[in-house]
Amino acid sequence: MSYTRLFKQDVTIQAILYILQKMGGVCDIHKCHKILYFSDNEHLSRFGRSITGDSYIKMEWGPVPTCVYDLLKAVRGDSYFAAQVENIRKNMFHFVNQKDIQSTSAPDMDYLSQSEVDILDKYISQFKDLTFQQVSELSHGFAWSNTKRYGEISVRDRLTELGDNDGYIEFIEEQLKAEEAFA
Repeated sequence: MSYTRLFKQDVTIQAILYILQKMGGVCDIHKCHKILYFSDNEHLSRFGRSITGDSYIKMEWGPVPTCVYDLLKAVRGDSYFAAQVENIRKNMFHFVNQKDIQSTSAPDMDYLSQSEVDILDKYISQFKDLTFQQVSELSHGFAWSNTKRYGEISVRDRLTELGDNDGYIEFIEEQLKAEEAFA
């Protein structure tokens, strides 16, 4: 089940800016996606909510956040909605080529909780010096493997990969359904 109505665009933009800041101002889109994926999964497992609220799709090089990818394609100019994100492109971040994102401002830390920052830091540190191939291999775990190509990676599989039990996973799934009903 897709929970894209739970996507938190403002928080996500600040999380991307935070990643960019910690990566020296520039990060490739692939690495940014994987930092968000692992951070979202761990935050969902530990605190019952993800950072971005995004859904993830299985693609060849690993999980890709659907709304984040759409947003970044628009910022890159590869989307019908490119004109709608001009403010982001001018005032927050832009692409320096087809794969590298560069920040133009610092993150507004009021959008990110301490738990979100701590988990983002963990995965930024883990992935910062890894190659494209190493990052891809790390993201090809149970959840990715258990999903058909271009299919949505289920919350159940994402949490199972982290070792959460069925009862807890069912609780999280019910929470997400309830949140989506009110979104």
